[in-house]
Amino acid sequence: MPHSSDTNRKPQTANRKLLIGPAGWDYPDWQGVVYPRGVKGTERLAFLASLFDVVEINVTFYRPIPATSAQRWLEAVAPYENFRFTAKLLQVFTHARRLDGPELNQFREGLEPLLTGGRLGALLAQFPYSFHNTQENRAYLVKLKGLLPEFPLAVEVRHRSWQQRAVREFLQEVGLNFCNIDQPMLSYPMGATRWVTGSIGYLRLHGRRRDVWFEFGEDRQARYDYLYSPEELEELAGRVRELQEKTSEVYVIFNNHPAGKAVANGLELEHMLLRKRTTLPAGLAAAFPRLAKLVEE
Repeated sequence: MPHSSDTNRKPQTANRKLLIGPAGWDYPDWQGVVYPRGVKGTERLAFLASLFDVVEINVTFYRPIPATSAQRWLEAVAPYENFRFTAKLLQVFTHARRLDGPELNQFREGLEPLLTGGRLGALLAQFPYSFHNTQENRAYLVKLKGLLPEFPLAVEVRHRSWQQRAVREFLQEVGLNFCNIDQPMLSYPMGATRWVTGSIGYLRLHGRRRDVWFEFGEDRQARYDYLYSPEELEELAGRVRELQEKTSEVYVIFNNHPAGKAVANGLELEHMLLRKRTTLPAGLAAAFPRLAKLVEE
């Protein structure tokens, strides 16, 4: 199975870490592109752990997971001691904003193995564009933090009403990490922030596909179907370096997952920032010829 050689991984020092990876791993259109034939189940997670130091769990956005699933994931990545997960908070808490149901305990119990195992780098509360900067919504963030005190909670907001110094100071005061984003510049969006408000830096990259960003048709993932160019990646690398200057632990997550684009861009950014070379999956090399420069010599 192709993988990054441990000898080719740039060592992560004890006091400074940069972890780059994709959002999710269970995509049918990755088979034969990212994953070689025959790789299935938790083997896919292990395969990604050989290429990256972090993967974002997105199934937790849709439903609580059983603790047995988290335990299987831990076993899959056991050989990679630097590997971490980030996980998305259940949408009941971010979109419906309902905190009085049974889901909170179910959600907490499902992720407990990752937390106690030291593998959960961040829990991401991804709010919709309609979640604006209001006194009521700031109070909700405080309440959410209070209900999940043991988790390293990070907040992603997409509307520019949040992009002000007072918000940054508020997040620092209440102990919430801020998730910087890259997204199409349409309809009063959050701009290219470089904020660190807690113990970690976080950057999520959604692509820049303007034509369908606010469309939710049959293909709900089309908005993320975007491949960053080398020039755009150089720009993003600059933002990452600025985050690294502000904290010792930075997570960079590519959410442009259709057809394996997140994996391709993630490997390119790793090469830019960590000088990592890798043995490419054959399907990925065929789909993205420009990755040839990343191959081990």
